[in-house]
Amino acid sequence: MSMKSLIGTGTKLWLDSIDPDLVRENFDWGATGATSNPIIVADLIKSGRFDSDLERLVEAGFDDEAIAWEMTDRLVRQAQEVFHPIWVQSRGNDGYVSFEVDPLLEDPLRALPQPERTKGYIELGQKWAMGHENRMIKVPATEAGLGALEELAAAGITLNVTLIFTERQHRAACEAVWRGAQRRDTLDSFKSVYSIFVSRVDVYTEQHLDGLSPEVQGEVGIINAQRIWNSNREFWSDKQTPLQQEIIFASTGVKRPGEPAWKYVAALAGSDIQTNPPATNMAVGASGRSFTNQLATPPPQTASDEIDARVDFERLEDVLMEEGIKKFADPHKGLLALIADKRGVSATGPSATGPS
Repeated sequence: MSMKSLIGTGTKLWLDSIDPDLVRENFDWGATGATSNPIIVADLIKSGRFDSDLERLVEAGFDDEAIAWEMTDRLVRQAQEVFHPIWVQSRGNDGYVSFEVDPLLEDPLRALPQPERTKGYIELGQKWAMGHENRMIKVPATEAGLGALEELAAAGITLNVTLIFTERQHRAACEAVWRGAQRRDTLDSFKSVYSIFVSRVDVYTEQHLDGLSPEVQGEVGIINAQRIWNSNREFWSDKQTPLQQEIIFASTGVKRPGEPAWKYVAALAGSDIQTNPPATNMAVGASGRSFTNQLATPPPQTASDEIDARVDFERLEDVLMEEGIKKFADPHKGLLALIADKRGVSATGPSATGPS
């Protein structure tokens, strides 16, 4: 009942996982899309459920990097198959699975020049999008990522611009994507989404702005997301696009002890897309709650005034982007190390040494 109630508000429910079992389960609950990232893929491979796939890829001569991307591609493809009927039914407005391109492009230890990183996003985006109707290419709203959006959009690629924390990032992303979209022959299949990270903003304010009032602390992420949602509606309101250009409310799992698991789900119900962690969707489903449209309800003016006076969004963006890049790059490095470790076990196990 709770999931039906949430979807009934106008929210599209996506899953923040490409675990095949969870994808099917959440599809049965009403989910219409999913997303992937290096953490999700690493956790799936760490589970041991795909060891036989890894062994076959090793035997076929794949190196660790190639195995990581082959497994990511396979898992995303499987999820795409589940949601493809939604894509067909909605005529391309829903039913997508997001594929994140190489997070090591932004790895500070590699220190690649921005033009090289931008070129990498363009080339990899085109590579991993080719031949896929309901795959979104996920590109971060770094300066290099933003620099790639126009070319990717012009090439007809469906985009999920991720790691957005501020209105500045969102506006820059929309403008770049729209420039590219206008270079297409037609806008009939033009679709883009913009992933706003919600709970991480509240983690930031709790760590760096302990002087916020109790009424505002823990609510900045929601109010910031509402503002960006309104900005998105305003930006696209005069653009003649047959499909919706939507916000994804991401990072919707609660971080503060004692808060209800559906805090962000309830506050942002009513429109666009929520990409929720599996545990959040499970808690929502078990809650028995009835959800109503809350997204369009403006926050108290006193709260908005306090946020404008106390929150330095430029610094917030810098800190959270640095953390976000690290949270994507480090798991990918961990994934490569995990594959190398499993390769070593395979090479020294019974299949390599013969029966004992």
